[in-house]
Amino acid sequence: MILQPLVPVDGALPGPVLTEIAALYSTNHAFFELSGDFPDPNRITVEQVAAALADELAHDSAEILLARSAGRLVGLAATLARNPAAAPGDDDPWIGLLLIDATAHREGYGRAVATLVEDRFRAAGRTGVQIAVLDNNREALAFWRSQGYSPVRRAKDRELGRDCTVLRKPLDTP
Repeated sequence: MILQPLVPVDGALPGPVLTEIAALYSTNHAFFELSGDFPDPNRITVEQVAAALADELAHDSAEILLARSAGRLVGLAATLARNPAAAPGDDDPWIGLLLIDATAHREGYGRAVATLVEDRFRAAGRTGVQIAVLDNNREALAFWRSQGYSPVRRAKDRELGRDCTVLRKPLDTP
């Protein structure tokens, strides 16, 4: 599996890649029903995905990483090298979103992508990584705990004020 940064071309996302990403988002209607990120999780449009990605990339230290296996887009990760709302001394990077093609859940892609993201942060000298998981997403909470993440606090997410659990994983040197 490889991770490729999503790079806008002349300020826009490439059409074919955007279409692939929209298809990935569309497989995850159950997640988007929980999150409320889209008005109709069963009809996510390319335009809505483009706007969501633009919002992610608007953050100064944001990166969207596309996960491909055998040439197929199987997932993506949105990361922040710095959380703009972090407390002083909280220098951990964040995983803002890990989205795996729902038709390939439970095939190890989530674990693989999370590990590759952690490896990127570790290689950059980071000592931990955090993620905020919606409290109503029990499967995601169980997934991240199984990956070695531990709850550190409760919070509201910045976009919609939803209840979240913030989890952290130390990134020990291999």
